[in-house]
Amino acid sequence: MYKRHKLNNGLKIVARPLKNVQSVSLGIWINIGSRYEEDRQKGISHFLEHLLFKGSKKYSCRSIKESIEGVGGALNGFTSEEHTCYLVKIPHRYLPAALDILADMVVNPRLAAADIEKEKTVVLEELKMYRDLPQSYVNELLDELLWPGQPLGQPVIGTVDTVTSLDRAAVKSFQNNHYTPANMVVSAAGALDFDFLVKKISVIFSPLENAVLNTYSGAKQSQDKPQLKIFHKETEQTHMALGFHALKRDHPLRHAQLILHTVLGANMSSRLFNEVREKRGLAYEIGTGLKRFHDAGVFLVHAGIDNRKVPDCLELIFQELGRTRKNLVSRDEFKRAKEFCLGQLSLALEDTMEYMLWMGENVASLDKVYSLEQVIKEVNQVRREDVRALSRELFREESINLALIGPLEKNEKQIFGKLSLR
Repeated sequence: MYKRHKLNNGLKIVARPLKNVQSVSLGIWINIGSRYEEDRQKGISHFLEHLLFKGSKKYSCRSIKESIEGVGGALNGFTSEEHTCYLVKIPHRYLPAALDILADMVVNPRLAAADIEKEKTVVLEELKMYRDLPQSYVNELLDELLWPGQPLGQPVIGTVDTVTSLDRAAVKSFQNNHYTPANMVVSAAGALDFDFLVKKISVIFSPLENAVLNTYSGAKQSQDKPQLKIFHKETEQTHMALGFHALKRDHPLRHAQLILHTVLGANMSSRLFNEVREKRGLAYEIGTGLKRFHDAGVFLVHAGIDNRKVPDCLELIFQELGRTRKNLVSRDEFKRAKEFCLGQLSLALEDTMEYMLWMGENVASLDKVYSLEQVIKEVNQVRREDVRALSRELFREESINLALIGPLEKNEKQIFGKLSLR
């Protein structure tokens, strides 16, 4: 199903040729993100991602966008704690041009001093935007609780001070040191010829020298009591992010964790959606989420709550988490959760972009590619007892981390009293 190749300089190629599609999605992944950065340069990975769209040796900022969008394609990029990715989805006949554009952005960025100064203003406005969105900023507050004084606890975008202090010398040095073939993966899915793709990539990237792999500081966990952080703001509803330290990316129980997430809050059939929203009307938005890293993870519960009903909503949420610790998930609910997980993956893999992202992240993170058949087999091996055992391991009172944004000055003691899984 998948085809792989590795250049002599360490760059990895993974592709999935697909029949009966007209598109191809392509991504260049770099194993660099916010957790790899020094404190004085926080946000430089994200800032560099912005700058690469400003032009390269062969392409101007305008031609980069028009060359892709002018033929119906879409171009984008993202930076996370562990990866930076530049991606495109395009009609398959334009794959050579798209590869040339993305590669020149990554290998030969212009990084003009004028662009750097201008982009600082853009990124600072982006930072303000996230601060003005409580449903976004509350997750930043939660990260600070989970990883105090650590890279994972600091925003990917950086701070006003660190972004403002960046200059061309720092950005260019960071790009030279970290955008190296040993830290890169090229992922593609769709209507493509693999041998042709490898030949084109080899011509572009083989001249680059190898380099050591990028390294990061391991995550540290030393929490021994519940933690609460409230950001007082006059909002129309209270925004909540509840987090527990969870499983790393390749943990053997990762599929049990996915089923637990599905049971509790992944869809409208979930327990939290039914109990908090449908039955009691305590919130409009309620759900769960997972964050996975090389050596750590987070199980999240997020909600937008009626300001007058925060204690009641929290009590109900902890009650539902506690139920998964005490009782086995019913056979019917367990079956539906498995089917949902596998169905969502199957549907996603009908899209070339989702396929590219799935393969690229797995190879960049784990140097592995999973087939759908392999995932189905592993998910079907999960038992109800595994889900309950995992719930007991994750949902412990001393592991509670709760961040809230809202007008809660008079509720702090009452809220802290609700941090219980009993």
